[in-house]
Amino acid sequence: MPVPRSAATTTPPATPERRRLNRKAVLTGAVELADHLGSVEALTIRKLADHLGVKPMSIYHHVPNKDEILDGMVDAVFAEIELPERDGEWQAELRRRAHSARAALARHPWATGMLDSRTNPGPATLTHHDAVIACLRASGFRPAEVSHTIATVDAYVYGFALQEAALPGETNDDLVGLADELMAQFAASYPSLAWFTSEYVMAPGYAFGDEFAFGLDLVLEGLASRLGD
Repeated sequence: MPVPRSAATTTPPATPERRRLNRKAVLTGAVELADHLGSVEALTIRKLADHLGVKPMSIYHHVPNKDEILDGMVDAVFAEIELPERDGEWQAELRRRAHSARAALARHPWATGMLDSRTNPGPATLTHHDAVIACLRASGFRPAEVSHTIATVDAYVYGFALQEAALPGETNDDLVGLADELMAQFAASYPSLAWFTSEYVMAPGYAFGDEFAFGLDLVLEGLASRLGD
């Protein structure tokens, strides 16, 4: 089943009661606010302070600048992604990790382009990468094969997350409704598109998110074949 997208709503999140402020509370609030705003570009210290119910200067006592807040936010997202087991079968472990990463990015779409962008990775980020490498290493992968595998799988996961977040509407029903409208307008001019839309997109049970598992299997099976698994 597809993972629901957590797009920003028109109603702002309820301002929480004044929190006991510490580094964790600041970062948690920043993630909440970015989820609502839909981007980190719109996140400011003043908006974060309003969300937390504190004065802006109070935040700087716990996190010195916005860059460190962004580092912590990315680390918080990595902490939500399941770690592969070192001694597990590598395809099964990377498959589980990929599904977990996609779900995390659906909850925090602003993070998709940021997961590998920070120059000061936190402990959850480093633990995550170490676990992925350890799983592949335990399966006999050479360094170059580890690099090929991680780059290929992550490109697929991040790319799918970006595509999914960019779809019009908030639900599969919205997408099917849009497809119905477009087919009515353009069926005569684009017969193959109309055929595909009517036969597949508008069929009962269609969900774009279901394509993720199919593509992920192709990626993992292709890697196994190419690496001589």
